[in-house]
Amino acid sequence: MVLTAAVAHATWNAIAHDISDKVVAFVLLGLGGMIGALCVLVLASLPRAEAWPYLLASVVMHVVYTMLLMTSYRLGDFSQVYPLARGTSPLIVTALAAVFIGEVPSLVVLIGVVVISAGLASLMLAGGVPSRKSLPAVCAALATGLSIATYSTIDGAGVRASGTAAGYTGWLILLESGVLVAYALVRRGPALASQVRPHLWIGIFGGVLSVGAYGLVLWAQTRGALAPIAALRESSIIVGALIGTVFFHERFGRPRVIATAVVFVGIVLVVA
Repeated sequence: MVLTAAVAHATWNAIAHDISDKVVAFVLLGLGGMIGALCVLVLASLPRAEAWPYLLASVVMHVVYTMLLMTSYRLGDFSQVYPLARGTSPLIVTALAAVFIGEVPSLVVLIGVVVISAGLASLMLAGGVPSRKSLPAVCAALATGLSIATYSTIDGAGVRASGTAAGYTGWLILLESGVLVAYALVRRGPALASQVRPHLWIGIFGGVLSVGAYGLVLWAQTRGALAPIAALRESSIIVGALIGTVFFHERFGRPRVIATAVVFVGIVLVVA
């Protein structure tokens, strides 16, 4: 289920990547997310009271993550920033889950998580070795990875306390998306309506898909340890690279072939 979520995650990220105006992309994904979340909430039960502090904290961290990601893209190239941010987060999740939730992975699983993270982070080198000039982008990417790990750990504890993975997912996406859409409206004003029209349906589809992608991850977190789930989820980077090669005609190249092989070895170790 987590690998299915990784494919869905890569797909909606590819849709966002294809929309050149990132504010428009975030608005449409947010609108689609709100639509998908409302559909889920019609059928789902309300999360238990003890889950709401986690849920609200996660909304804050998701917004922080989005802002850090936008800053990272402004400072550096996508091919270097994104793999570093996503590749480092499973290692941080492993540490946070051990300290705050008491989940200590077995040696084999820990090695698998490290191998997956190393394979993903190595994609940063596909565009060349980062220079001193790119240090701010690297720092922003690492901060983004920390925010991903933080909300992943919060959600792991929150969804287990909620009693309903669907209800937790619905409220999380609805509140988070509402904040992002409101931010975009304040930033662009009435002109935003005409700007979103050319990409309306594909953008909304991506937002609905994002609800399913993260919902599967949250459901998996109620049935498995956080560290391997986080590592498996980030294999979406490899799927994204394949999508980029097929649909955007980006060169896959030897570094990505090697990284894919390394990630595959890590996945085998995690699920063995």
